[in-house]
Amino acid sequence: MFRLTRPLLQQVVKKTTGITGLAVHPNPLPELARTYESTLSALSTIPKTSVYKQSAEALTKHKLDIVKGANGDITSVERQLDEGQIEESLDIAKDELKVAENMLEWKAWEPLEERPPPGQWEYFGNTSSPAS
Repeated sequence: MFRLTRPLLQQVVKKTTGITGLAVHPNPLPELARTYESTLSALSTIPKTSVYKQSAEALTKHKLDIVKGANGDITSVERQLDEGQIEESLDIAKDELKVAENMLEWKAWEPLEERPPPGQWEYFGNTSSPAS
């Protein structure tokens, strides 16, 4: 007799995410892993001294390890990532990839082209200024 395990049952039964505009993905874990790997590839071209690269790379590697270590268990991935449903995690991963690609275009790690006007970095009584 065929016995459905919980992850398999969830994939068979899930018809909707319940979120307008967010469809159920037929095979989300391989797509999520590919998206994380694409993000890491994009981040690899950013200089190692970039704080953005350091934090985004660490977070993306952690998430990729979760996906790879789940052995196809979507429920486990959803619980460990704590980003909602797996389709929401995939949406977030695609957004992170877009940000990494934009950072490459913007070259945010480079020094400012012009000195900021006096007082630009002062807020709420903080008078510190960034290194430029």
